[in-house]
Amino acid sequence: MRIEKLRNKKILILGFGREGRDNLKFLRKLFPKKVIGIANQKQFSISKEGARLRREGGGSGVVQFPNVKFHLGKNYLKALKNYDVIIKSPGIPFKILPKSALNKVTTQTEIFFDNCPGKIIGVTGTKGKSTTASLIYQILKACPERSRRAHLVGNIGKPVLSLLFRAKPNDIYVYELSSHQLYNLKKSPRIAVFLNIYPEHLDYYRNFKEYASAKANITRYQTKDDYLIFNSGDKLVKEIAKKSKAKKIPIKGEYYDLNRASARAVGKIFKIPSKIIEKAIREFKPLPHRLELVGTFKGITFYNDALSTIPETAILAMEALGKRVQTIFLGGFDRKIDFKKLAKSVLENKNIKNVILFPTTGEKIWKALRLASPAQGKKLPKHFFVDNMPEAVKLAYQNTQKGKICLLSCASTSFSIFRDYKEKGNLFKKYVKKYSQV
Repeated sequence: MRIEKLRNKKILILGFGREGRDNLKFLRKLFPKKVIGIANQKQFSISKEGARLRREGGGSGVVQFPNVKFHLGKNYLKALKNYDVIIKSPGIPFKILPKSALNKVTTQTEIFFDNCPGKIIGVTGTKGKSTTASLIYQILKACPERSRRAHLVGNIGKPVLSLLFRAKPNDIYVYELSSHQLYNLKKSPRIAVFLNIYPEHLDYYRNFKEYASAKANITRYQTKDDYLIFNSGDKLVKEIAKKSKAKKIPIKGEYYDLNRASARAVGKIFKIPSKIIEKAIREFKPLPHRLELVGTFKGITFYNDALSTIPETAILAMEALGKRVQTIFLGGFDRKIDFKKLAKSVLENKNIKNVILFPTTGEKIWKALRLASPAQGKKLPKHFFVDNMPEAVKLAYQNTQKGKICLLSCASTSFSIFRDYKEKGNLFKKYVKKYSQV
């Protein structure tokens, strides 16, 4: 949606998290006197939200919430009928919105794509997009040109709308794009990077087909002048790429190599010398919670892979670390994902002796292991059901031998007992270090 079309419309911000707050700051700067609606399922303290906005640079005017109408609580969706334009946050599924409201819905991503004068590099994939986007950004920064500025935006970086006020044609935006941000998008980036598709977010979408279709929007509207860098080793990604009109750059490699291969390909499009690209890759520091080495304590090496939210990433983490993995933490929020492949992988790795299981998928994973064990003729590892991180880490210390690895890679999202993957990973690191002194 073009910005000028917002001028005479009644606007509702649907969802008031990180993007929603950025939407308010953007709209308030554009239209200081316009009444703007905010709808949010969760009740919140208006004074505390005002203080948060001030900390984030919202200014004193925003803190007072002038000309804002709030619609909070369980009936928040009833407000949709009273507005002309609804700017939806990514965390709110389209499937819960009334059909009468769908033609009024836009998103921060759509507004940015329709109004950005610079080049957008979009990066998506079920896993690996944060690391890939960060690598691309580092490579672009390593080869500075006075006329070109690089920005890291989206899930990994800043919300984007406020950046439009100073955006220039030579600016480059490395945009990490989730399926939620891509859903319903009618424009694709100038350069698209498509890493992989695995079943995830099945509680958010009607089915896996709808999830994959949302991901496909990263290339669906590209032209022959655009570029698609894609994982040719992923069958579904390859099928989507066949339909793209863009110039195609296929890449292959193991999961942890795809990030670097994709970043190199982007660097070459911008004619960045190979020496600069390789130096930037060598100096890149891995992101937290992504197969992050915590350290070796009491002879046990601990890895934090808290962002592992699907079976495939836990399997890849085990493969990457090899035979020394003896203890693995699994389980979390149930998103109706199948764990048969994970169970087979755990059982095939004869060195895994302990599985520490969080609710609620911990029970499902243990059931999958028990069912797979007789079929594969494999001995089951010891198992421990836990509902907090301190107990889990204590058990890891008690049951993991010196010289072996303990891996937190849960194959499930964190919301059953943790706020998010960051809280889970940080608690893991905290108690690993705390109990190393006992």
